[in-house]
Amino acid sequence: MLGSIMSMIAGAAMSLQGVINTRLSEKIGLYESNVFVQATALAFGLLAMWFLGKGDFSQLNSVNKIYWSGGLLGTVIIITVMLAIGNLSPTHAIAIILISQLLVAAIIDAFGWFGAERVPFCWNKWVGLGLMIAGVIAFKWEKTG
Repeated sequence: MLGSIMSMIAGAAMSLQGVINTRLSEKIGLYESNVFVQATALAFGLLAMWFLGKGDFSQLNSVNKIYWSGGLLGTVIIITVMLAIGNLSPTHAIAIILISQLLVAAIIDAFGWFGAERVPFCWNKWVGLGLMIAGVIAFKWEKTG
């Protein structure tokens, strides 16, 4: 239950952030927006760590180095979401982003990458993915006449 609630909050926050960041970038610039967003994220992340953190930075060298790429991926995410929303409607951009997220997550599950438990990508998941793609096409379809 908690995971579902957190997933809904994350999805809503991601959609809001994408639109807010895009509007900010229209005024101050794409890369300037990214720096501002990352800097405010760092500030709030530090506050959260100081008050809630229970981890240990000394363990950083004991993890697979690929896991260090989260910050780089965060930058890629913020910039590409702003570019997508700036070139498409927020709904269309987020729908395509969601499909991409689902497909990549399914691949990670199917192959058990990054320590994930292997979950087969069966026919019903292909059907679900196809329905999502059809939904984006239907949503984007403009009525003429």
